[in-house]
Formats: sequence, structure tokens, C-alpha cells
Amino acid sequence: MTSETTSLTAIDGGTPTGAPGGGRPLAVVTGASSGIGLELARQFANHHFDLLVTAEDDEIAVAAAVLRAEGNGQVQHVQVDLRDEQGVADLYARIRADGRPLSAIALNAGHGQGGAFIDTDLADELSIIDLNITSTVRLAKLVLRDMVAADEGRVLVTSSIASTMPGSFQAVYNASKSFLQSFTEALQNELKDTGVTLTSLMPGPTETDFFERADMADNTLVGTSKKDDPAQVAQQGFEALMAGKSRVVGGGLKTKVQEAAGKAMPDKLKAAIHRRMAEPGSGD
Repeated sequence: MTSETTSLTAIDGGTPTGAPGGGRPLAVVTGASSGIGLELARQFANHHFDLLVTAEDDEIAVAAAVLRAEGNGQVQHVQVDLRDEQGVADLYARIRADGRPLSAIALNAGHGQGGAFIDTDLADELSIIDLNITSTVRLAKLVLRDMVAADEGRVLVTSSIASTMPGSFQAVYNASKSFLQSFTEALQNELKDTGVTLTSLMPGPTETDFFERADMADNTLVGTSKKDDPAQVAQQGFEALMAGKSRVVGGGLKTKVQEAAGKAMPDKLKAAIHRRMAEPGSGD
């Protein structure tokens, strides 16, 4: 995410099916214009869901058109900036306007910023908090109340293996993912006696535009290293969601080993390792 947009600047022209019992269930994916979000949307579409996809950038219209062209059900899109409270309200209004109960939602929207905390702009750090944390809490508050009232629904939260380690030179981003991980686990316990499930998707470094947007693509070791396939990560997340699992580490063997090894390391050591991966100049 690199620029501000007004809330609800575009909705595609398709006519919602609306009525309950209309056939395919409804799923929502946030941050769906590219990367893991787009691949999650494709997973839902390929498994007989109708879709409402959203992001703040113009590419969401292109992504929706691609998904529609693949011919797997109805795909609507809403261009909103979820960092704004009104953006969340507009998305939720669009969900309610469909008329069907929300069967599943992937709370995937997020971004990061690399660099030393004392050198980065405060506005960039607050933007991470607003999108990764605040928008997730706002949207979860709205959709979970509806799901619990219906006693059914599935929620996928894109956390990260970064949630398990202090993020030297990505301090606010890692902390935001730690929040999401704790938040999801707490809600899993609160809602354990309902028909609603929550699943945490924990990718490692994945081949998306994340590192370019975070100014980490060319000058950090993690930015220049080989990364996981977003399609693989999304498939793993979708399958875990449908199985009602509490969490899944997304990616290949290297990522899974990294996550497992981290469980045995003290935080001080993990911070040092993260520094070697994320410090500017480490990729030179």
C-alpha cells in the first residue's frame, strides 16, 4: 500500500444474487488485488464460492476481472481504504447488501515497512497499525457478531511467522503480526462453543510485492532471497480454513523448519537473526 484513496471509490457493475438459498455461498477477501490475497480469492472461486474482493488500489478491478474471466462464479469488487473507519463501514455495508449470510472471510489486508525505527516516518508506522491491526479488529467485530448469530462461518486471518519473533528493522510490522496471532487465538477460545471457526495463516517470506512496497526488495537479505509461492501459501491457508484448523504455517519446507526452530530459540537470538535478514545493506 503506497497511497491514500477515498473510501468506496469503485464497485463493479455486476448484479448481486442477494437472496438466501441462491446457491453458492459468499466469501470476502481483503487485500485481494495481488499476492496471497488474490490467490486466496482464486481458491474460494475454484471451490464454488461467490466472491466480494477488496483492496485500496486500482488493481482490485483488474484482479476481479481476471477472476471473473476464469469463469468460477460471481465476483464483485469494492475499492476501499480499510485504514479508514468509513472504508470498513462501506465494505461491511456491501457485505450486508448481498443478502446472503457471510460464509467465509479472509482478513488478509496488510503491509509493512523496513528500516530502523528511528529513521522511518511515523506516518508509515501508523499506517501499518491502522491497516494490519485496527481495520482487522473493526471488521472482525462486525462480521463475527453476524456469524455467531447465524452460528456458522469461517474466518482466516493472515498472520505471519514474523509474529513469533522480534522484528529488528521491521519493528512495527512484526509487532502487528504478533497482535493478530494473539487476537486470533483469543477469539478461537471465546468462540469455541459456536459454529464459527478462526484460522491463522502464518506465511514466511512469499513472492509478492510486499518487499518492494516495504523498501526491502533490493537491499536486504530477506528481500533478495528465494521466497515461497503465494499460490501454495493460499492453498494451504484455504485447506486449513475449510478443515477448521486453528493455524497453518504457509510455504515450503524451509519456512516450516524456520518456524519450528524458532520455538526453541530465545527472543534475543531471534531478534539477532532477524536483524541479519532485514537490516538495510544485508542483501548487498
